[in-house]
Amino acid sequence: MAQPSLFTSVIWSVSRLTQHIRSLLETDVTLQDVWVQGEISNLARPASGHVYFTLKDAAASLRCVMWRTDARRLNLPLQDGMAVEAHGKIGVYEPQGQYQFYADLLRPAGEGALYQEFLRLKSRLEAEGLFDTARKRPIPPLPRTIGIVTSASGAALRDMLNTLRRRLPLVKVILAPSPVQGEEAPPALVSALEALERLSPDVILLARGGGSIEDLWAFNDERVVRAVAACRVPLISGVGHETDFTLTDFAADLRAPTPTAAAELACAVTVADLTSRLGETKNRLAASTLNLLAARKSRLASLAARLRFSSPQRRIQTDRQRLDDLARRGFSALNHCLSLKETRLQGLERRLQALSPLAVLGRGYAVVTKAQDGALVSHVGQVQANDDIVVRVMDGQFGAMVRSKT
Repeated sequence: MAQPSLFTSVIWSVSRLTQHIRSLLETDVTLQDVWVQGEISNLARPASGHVYFTLKDAAASLRCVMWRTDARRLNLPLQDGMAVEAHGKIGVYEPQGQYQFYADLLRPAGEGALYQEFLRLKSRLEAEGLFDTARKRPIPPLPRTIGIVTSASGAALRDMLNTLRRRLPLVKVILAPSPVQGEEAPPALVSALEALERLSPDVILLARGGGSIEDLWAFNDERVVRAVAACRVPLISGVGHETDFTLTDFAADLRAPTPTAAAELACAVTVADLTSRLGETKNRLAASTLNLLAARKSRLASLAARLRFSSPQRRIQTDRQRLDDLARRGFSALNHCLSLKETRLQGLERRLQALSPLAVLGRGYAVVTKAQDGALVSHVGQVQANDDIVVRVMDGQFGAMVRSKT
C-alpha cells in the first residue's frame, strides 16, 4: 500500500489543467502553422455555416473545424472519403477537453507537391524573362480573325462562341482543337498553337474551363508556357475560374479570369460600339461638311467682294464720280474767278468813271477846243478875239466865238 507523501501535491482543477494544456499547444509555433493530410469522415455542415469533419489515416484521427468565414472561400466540393490536405492550427475545445484542428484552407491531396513544382517552375521561367511585361503586346481592339485553342467538346468553347457571336458576329473564328487535360495535352496544345500561328489570326484565345490543379496542370507544362511566350500572335489566356492561375497566364499577353471573359477581351469593340461610333462619325462628318461649306461660302463671298472692288466698272464709276467732282470744283472755281474779275472790273470801271472828263463836265465844267483844228484850249493865250471855238458840256456841244480875253 502506497504511503501518502509528506508534501502536499498541487491539485489542478479540470478547467485550469485544460487551460494549461491549451496554452501549451497554442503557444507552439509549429502547431500554429501546419499542413495535415488525411481522409475526410463524419462531415457535417450545420445551418451556422461552419464545417465539422474528422481527418483520419490508418492509425489515427483528428477532429477538425472550419469556421464559416473560411468555409465560404472553399471551391472544393467536400465529401466523406475525400483525401485532402488541410492547413490550420491546433487548439483545444475546453468544454469537452478535446484538442482539435482549426482549418482555414483545404485542397485535394497531392496539390501540395504540384504547387511546389508550380512555384519552382514559375521562379525559373520568370528569371529567364518569359513573364516580363515589356514582352507583352496590346490586343487589337477590332480583330477580323480570332483563333481558339481548346477542347472541341468542352463547354468553354460553346461559351466563347456564344460571346463572340453576341459581341462581334462578323468576326471569323478558327478552331484548333486540342485535349486540355492529361499527358497528351501539352504536346497537342503546342501543335495547335503552332498551327494557328501559321494562319496569322489577329489574336489567339487559349482556354479551358475550371478544375483542380491536376486538371489544369497541362497549362503549367514548360513546353506549353514556352510556346505561349514564343507565339508571334497576341494571345489571351483564359484558363479555369477567377481564382485559378497557371503559368500560361503569366506568359500570355493578357490574362482573362474565365474563357468567357477571354472572348469578351478579344472583342473589346462590340457591334453596339461600332454602331455608336458610326453614328458619331456620321454626325462629325455632317458637321465638318457644313463647316467646310460655310467656310468656302465665306471665302467665296470675300473673293467676290474683292473682285467687285477691283472690277473696271467700279473704277469707271469711281472715275466718273471723281470727274463730276472735278467738274463741280472747276465750275465753282471758274465762277469764283469770274466773280473776282467782275468785281475788279467794276472797281476799275468806277475808278475810270471817277477819272472820266464827262464826270467833270457833269459838275458844270466844259471842254473847249478850237473849231479849226480841234485843239484843246487850256490857256487863254491859245485863242484870239473872234476865234471860233467848240464848247463841250456833259450832254453835248455847241459853237461859240471869242469876243475878248482877259
